[in-house]
Amino acid sequence: MRMTRMTAIAAAAVLTLGVAACGGEDGEDTGSTGSGSKTFEAGTTMERLNKAQKIIVGTKFDQPGFGLKGLDGKPAGFDVEIGKIIAEELGIPEDKIEYIETPSATREEKIEKGEADIVVATYTINDKRKERIDFAGPYYVAGQNILVKTEDNSITGPDSFKAGDKKVCSVQGSTPAAEIEKHLANKAEQLVVFDVYTKCIDALNTGQVQAVTTDNVILLGFIARNEGKFKLVGENFTEEPYGIGLKKGDTAFRTFINDTLEKAYSDGRYEAAWKETAGKFDENVPTGPAVNRY
Repeated sequence: MRMTRMTAIAAAAVLTLGVAACGGEDGEDTGSTGSGSKTFEAGTTMERLNKAQKIIVGTKFDQPGFGLKGLDGKPAGFDVEIGKIIAEELGIPEDKIEYIETPSATREEKIEKGEADIVVATYTINDKRKERIDFAGPYYVAGQNILVKTEDNSITGPDSFKAGDKKVCSVQGSTPAAEIEKHLANKAEQLVVFDVYTKCIDALNTGQVQAVTTDNVILLGFIARNEGKFKLVGENFTEEPYGIGLKKGDTAFRTFINDTLEKAYSDGRYEAAWKETAGKFDENVPTGPAVNRY
């Protein structure tokens, strides 16, 4: 009996040590918690999202290749895939991602109000926006270009608008709309803005405008969906670094997303995401740009 009791005590001690060791590995001793196989520091956005097993991702619903809502009611594109990669690193299943539409003019507002946890929506990083929200990334660098009807040879680049006789369409609150203003003779007469780019394409089709301007990869998507109808003119005339918007001051979450992007660059998920989406319009797989850990 004495030996049996001593054996039991020894076994209990070993078990206790084993549990303590596992607790240290899971981060319990440092206040880390989580669901499933992921653990995060207590009080962080990562922990909150992981525990909730849900993330709200703001994206575009009208941009082929990056964020386009299909007949099944689900958005698809490169931005959507980047959102999935972030959700995966948070331990959140794909079917627990909620997508909301975030047109250019409402992106900061959606983040500030907490209606979106992140916004991945061809979202150019710039200083004005960084006054209201933070950015992780960039994860892609696009360039502004101009789309016209295939038969139109009168527009060769942004300087073609300086004569004042041609109208161009872009989206309200976007950097392309602000950039093209520099090349217009009369902003009030020449610049037409809508909330989404599909309305610009409709205006071009009906002759209300002579051109549409935004980032090259977005325009390539519209060219692919309207075979033979449109073309790009000239070279890209800006650089547009796309970032992931999140609440201002959430440094830990921004660091986590930047780490996730770098991981995706090296493990093949970034390349696979491109090939499945925007890569159908542009076969040149981009090199993941260096993230800006400001």
